[in-house]
Amino acid sequence: MRYCLLLLVLALPLQADNLIDQQLPDFYQQLIPPTTYPLSWQPEHFSDIQHWRTQGRAALREALLWPDEPVDFAAKLLKTEARGGYSAQLWSVQLIKQSRVQLLLLQPDAAKPVPAVLLLHDHGARFDIGKEKWVQPFATDVRLPSAQQWADKYFSGNFVGDALAKQGYLVIAADTLGWSDRGPVEFGAQQALAGNMFMLGRSLAGMAAYEDLRLVQFIKQLPQADSSRLAVLGFSMGAFRAWQLAALTDDIKAAVAVAWLNSYRHLLTPGNNILKGQSAFYMLHPGLAAKLDLPDIAALAAPKAMLFINGAKDKLMPQAGVEQAYQQLAKVWQAHGAADKLTTTLYPQYGHEFNAEQQQQVFSWLATQLAVPPRD
Repeated sequence: MRYCLLLLVLALPLQADNLIDQQLPDFYQQLIPPTTYPLSWQPEHFSDIQHWRTQGRAALREALLWPDEPVDFAAKLLKTEARGGYSAQLWSVQLIKQSRVQLLLLQPDAAKPVPAVLLLHDHGARFDIGKEKWVQPFATDVRLPSAQQWADKYFSGNFVGDALAKQGYLVIAADTLGWSDRGPVEFGAQQALAGNMFMLGRSLAGMAAYEDLRLVQFIKQLPQADSSRLAVLGFSMGAFRAWQLAALTDDIKAAVAVAWLNSYRHLLTPGNNILKGQSAFYMLHPGLAAKLDLPDIAALAAPKAMLFINGAKDKLMPQAGVEQAYQQLAKVWQAHGAADKLTTTLYPQYGHEFNAEQQQQVFSWLATQLAVPPRD
């Protein structure tokens, strides 16, 4: 009998290694860099902050897997609507060689060139609206109710783009591939799209980043825009894109990132949204995480003016990761001798949102950075 039991035990399969634990391999912690990322700014590893920045920016640009292919914008005005003190315009633009997109432009009535703000929308698990999350749709647009619901949920009922236009800014917002006029492309389809792009030697995250670069170029050639005073503002996934864009180009003079900044260590927690796919594919560049942590990428924007806003109750952005990121950013801006150009704010009472109080902070900060006089 004992002999039979022994044979039974020996016949049982051994537990396999390399199991998946909530979308992570069980050895994932062994893969996290034990100390710092190789291209992270550390004074003991780099003696020249400018050399570090050049090296890091080159690594980021290479990771996009998207070549620089300038093309004529061939912009066409499709629709316009007069609003109090400014006009709303719908444009069709050849943004990249492979894709023509529609964008919303808000133009103040002032005749002279004015400072411009590029607005980058979130992921948000809602795909029928994109640029409309920032800018109020036209009165006849069937997406107006959806856009208002979104504004009520995350922006205290405000259309931030329209608020900026009333303050005298030229405002531009466009759809990322998958949203509004370029969608809807939802969840599983996003993952398939990203995988298929890899098979083409390209990257979905790289395409999004390159299109953001092209939007900057589009704004710069607009006669009504003061290209020396160009800012970018993003919320959630758009915040990631905002500091990424500021890291990629010096054409951006000031950048605001609301509700997206952390470190990989703190996001690599079972249950975190970035581990579920979905929006992750718009923010993950192949191989880059072996060289730079997220705050390292954001720090490549130094020494330009940057404002980071996060909420301590944001379940998507663990507070410890936000605080660690803020510390790393401070080291880099200080190394540039530009500590006064960096503002980091952590609201203890707020979650994943960009509410009226935070908006007022941004409006005041932008006016200071872009030298915009107050309006009555």
